[in-house]
Amino acid sequence: MSLALDAAAQDLLFREAHTANTFSGEPVTDEQIQAVYDLVKYAPTAFNQSPLRIVLIRSEEARERLAPLMAEGNREKTRNAPLVAILATDNEFHEELPELFPHFPQAKDVFFAERPVREQSAALNGSLQAGYFILGIRAAGLAAGPMTGFDFAGVQKEFLDGDHTPLMIVNIGKPGEGASYPRSPRLPYEQVVTTV
Repeated sequence: MSLALDAAAQDLLFREAHTANTFSGEPVTDEQIQAVYDLVKYAPTAFNQSPLRIVLIRSEEARERLAPLMAEGNREKTRNAPLVAILATDNEFHEELPELFPHFPQAKDVFFAERPVREQSAALNGSLQAGYFILGIRAAGLAAGPMTGFDFAGVQKEFLDGDHTPLMIVNIGKPGEGASYPRSPRLPYEQVVTTV
């Protein structure tokens, strides 16, 4: 076997995992999300930066503020998901670098003094963290429905501020009836990997 992860874990995280479009009514607890975060916070990032920020949408009031900002095809599943998370980046992440990257605390000013540089780095590294978050959701035995079909500027205005940029919205819960579509094809190894 070429992988250290056993077959059941491979299935849970990858082969049998699908994007969920419907969910059961079973709630997602704060303890589950805390356990997910405590696992995925170890995602690799440049300079150990941690730009990902997560806004959990639990209240009906917040959900009703979010729903009109979703693309039409995403509204009902967002209204009905047990939990919705807005994944965003903190473009002022560099302020934490002296603590997170203590062997080179001046990285904050040497590499990230300019806002456009921070925004680009936050987008890349926050996306890495978001991918790990989705795997963490799967590791908790839950399903994720990540979406980018929404009004980015509207979500930023309604739920964030000028220092935070939305990346994606993720519906979270136990899959419901007909939760996923049949698996779509993926590119084969030979079409993706080149050796030089």
